Amino acid sequence: MSIELHRVSVPVFHRYLDRMTDLLQVAEDHVKAKGGTADAILHARLAPDMFPFSKQMEIAANFALRACFPLAGKLVPPYGEFPETFDGLRARIAYVKQLLEELDPAAFKDAESRVLESRAGNALVTLNGQDFLARYALPNFFFHLTIAYAILRSEGVVLGKEQFDGFHDYR
Repeated sequence: MSIELHRVSVPVFHRYLDRMTDLLQVAEDHVKAKGGTADAILHARLAPDMFPFSKQMEIAANFALRACFPLAGKLVPPYGEFPETFDGLRARIAYVKQLLEELDPAAFKDAESRVLESRAGNALVTLNGQDFLARYALPNFFFHLTIAYAILRSEGVVLGKEQFDGFHDYR
């Protein structure tokens, strides 16, 4: 079953990191076509007390590392320093994808029974590997990705479900 946790984590994150890259391209194309500024999109928020688009994307990318490395019995690597630009976000995503690709599926042996801890704001989350992935890491990744998507929509970027998941087609 532990190899299964690799199968339901690394490839899922990898796919949606690719989707994030595509969202960045759509956002950048929107800025170029509408004559706005990249900063307007990168710093856009749904509400004043929420993180902006760039931070939502950063947190989502980092959650892939926060999930997969502990499942593989490894320390979470440094997130790296990247500029707060479209290219910087693309570089961050590429960096995360590279690190995920280096994880050996065999390292996930017994991952479901490992006890993992992570900070959730001021709370400390302690769960076994299976619950950590299913109840904490994946929902948080998709929360931040969904908020980033919603910010783009609220800024007038033309997106649909097909850009979010890459499966749907509404032509």
